[in-house]
Amino acid sequence: MRDAGVVPGGLVIDVGAGRGVLTRALADAGGRVIALEVDPVLAAQLRCRFDPRAGVTVLEVDARTWRWPGHQFSVVSNLPFSGSGAILARLLHDPRVGLERADLIVQWEFASKHAAVWPATLRGTYWQAWFELTIAGRLARSAFSPAPDVDAAVLRIRRRPRPHVSPQDHEKYWRFIADAFRVQAPLERALRSQLTPREVRRLSAVLGFAPGARPRDLDARQWAEVFAYARGRSSRRPEHDLDRRAATRRRA
Repeated sequence: MRDAGVVPGGLVIDVGAGRGVLTRALADAGGRVIALEVDPVLAAQLRCRFDPRAGVTVLEVDARTWRWPGHQFSVVSNLPFSGSGAILARLLHDPRVGLERADLIVQWEFASKHAAVWPATLRGTYWQAWFELTIAGRLARSAFSPAPDVDAAVLRIRRRPRPHVSPQDHEKYWRFIADAFRVQAPLERALRSQLTPREVRRLSAVLGFAPGARPRDLDARQWAEVFAYARGRSSRRPEHDLDRRAATRRRA
């Protein structure tokens, strides 16, 4: 709770609120809390426990289908381990929603997989175009009651001050990288419908990835640069643009 930086009066969402342990702490910190709980029994108990006048709104909804607010909000939650992927896929799919930051307890393997620089995952690459994902801490399974079968992590998500990709292009970017990750071949093959092998080789030199790299070998910034280059091919001379990018990289 101390690390989450809850601002008095700020909108904060507790996903999978359960019996309201985090919900209570968020309310005590002065946040305007929305508690999401899909279980009807637990949702009813939460309504009995929290008076709406205390700044807590309880919604009996499934976070995997709920429409997230368009205005600024944060998320502080102990996510259900079995549903973390689907919940974050919904939360982070459209960067135009108002999410500014999230502090989430998730399964350790899930956090380390999607926050890693290498090997990159499809979801991690996509999410990191607009958000920074880091692991803020590790929680032993013995810290929970009842104890799960695996250890947990605190996954920290922060919106980038400057996104790698325009939020308006998020659907096109998803299709671009999803097609490449689906092939899981060297980029010359994975991107052959978008770029020539020569362009891929030139980009590898400019952006710093190996000529035979596969989709998992590029970081979020490199993928965003490849996408930007592919998007602009029809409006310029590709070779001239590569020379310009190489010169800019050398000066940097």
